Amino acid sequence: MGAAFTLTRFSEAFLVLRAQQTGINIAWIPGVVVVMSLAYALSAYPAGVVSDRSDRRVLLALGIVMLIAADLVLGASASIIAVLIGIALSGLHMGFTQGIFAAMVPETAPQSLRGTAFGVFNLAGGICMLLGSVIASWLWDRHGASATFLGGAVLAVLPLAMCRFAPSVARRKP
Repeated sequence: MGAAFTLTRFSEAFLVLRAQQTGINIAWIPGVVVVMSLAYALSAYPAGVVSDRSDRRVLLALGIVMLIAADLVLGASASIIAVLIGIALSGLHMGFTQGIFAAMVPETAPQSLRGTAFGVFNLAGGICMLLGSVIASWLWDRHGASATFLGGAVLAVLPLAMCRFAPSVARRKP
């Protein structure tokens, strides 16, 4: 599931490129990464706290919905405000998904293979991120920025559906 999800994501460089298309002054482009990182940082801890007390699959699905929303906003609009909203949604999706995936790996792997499980998870994620970025580059080159983000939104429906079938791990109440 993590690999399918990562395939729908692509490099944050595409956020920077989209921001440049809207006419953001080049001096403000690093602000794109700041907006995304702030949304990520501000959401990761609360999402982690909630995931420790509830079904991680629900939060993971919510994070994927945020990715779909980010892609739809970034694909459908070219205004600076809309792009910044899309970038913030992209950061929120990371806050709701990255820690949860990291928590799910050891919960679903045998104790003796947890290190291997993290290695395989990160290898598969890296390969899928590369493939996702190659696909996004091809879409951008052939069909434009909107097609890139709208394609990402369409592909993200698969891991969203997979959330229903992800393992549910019984955890002790804190």
